[in-house]
Amino acid sequence: MSNKRLLFVGIGGSLLAALCCFTPVLVLGLTIVGLSAWLGWLDFVLFPALGFFVLLTAYALYRQHRQSKATQTVSSAQSIAQSGAGS
Repeated sequence: MSNKRLLFVGIGGSLLAALCCFTPVLVLGLTIVGLSAWLGWLDFVLFPALGFFVLLTAYALYRQHRQSKATQTVSSAQSIAQSGAGS
């Protein structure tokens, strides 16, 4: 999975889980559909999901940072090699 896609999924999942945890959106939605019996179990699902998506976002940012650092190292090595070949 690409870094951009991983970051998008992580941030989107975090926002969705946070929206459902901290606002009554999911409570109202389940009540309207007739599944209000599930409301007691929401915390057992939403908080771990929020944690997972936050960790996924952090991992995507780490991968992106590591990749950009590796790209900078390669370009630095290439510029040094080119300047050494020209002398």
